[in-house]
Amino acid sequence: AVVSTQSTGRINLSRMRAIVQKVTKASVTVGDRTTGSIGKGMCVLLGISRTDTEKEIQWMVNKLVKLRIFDHPESGKPWDADLLQCNYGILVVSQFTLQCVLKGNKPDFHNAMKSDESEKMYNQFCAALRQAVPNSDTLVQEGEFGAFMQVHIQNDGPVTIPIDSPESLSQQKVKPAKPQKQQKKNKEGDTGVENVAEQLEKL
Repeated sequence: AVVSTQSTGRINLSRMRAIVQKVTKASVTVGDRTTGSIGKGMCVLLGISRTDTEKEIQWMVNKLVKLRIFDHPESGKPWDADLLQCNYGILVVSQFTLQCVLKGNKPDFHNAMKSDESEKMYNQFCAALRQAVPNSDTLVQEGEFGAFMQVHIQNDGPVTIPIDSPESLSQQKVKPAKPQKQQKKNKEGDTGVENVAEQLEKL
């Protein structure tokens, strides 16, 4: 499990949180059953907060399918391709502990959505993700909500990226993600989006 805190024990509250890991392979087992398995792609640990809505779902799905953490399939350029361009898989695992707040040394999960409501949100999230990813029957895999799971992650890099939905999302209009056949290139041959390495250099 991954729980991100500051020295004060606080985290950004009431936001949908995803921990994205670039993997060479990943799978989830419950007992002796495998509930989901992928090869190259990303494993996403998903923490749903008590205030999340459909807007957070669509925002996060858009962000995940467009996240450029892979080598470009043609040029080989690192940090230059997303999940759809590479036709890679995505494994989603519900993890309420990502909404943890430390009270002293004791974890508190009151910011996590209640189980019944969270399961509905998780199913909606997976449904939205399937709509955004072509060949979703094989490329979109899941854990088992509410079960005691063994998550097997072979992190590639390692690359691990935390993503929180923005606080101002309730005031924004968020469109559902659409499958992308091919990104249009500008005159310079770039996609018009700075790669992660270039962004980090500016920080």
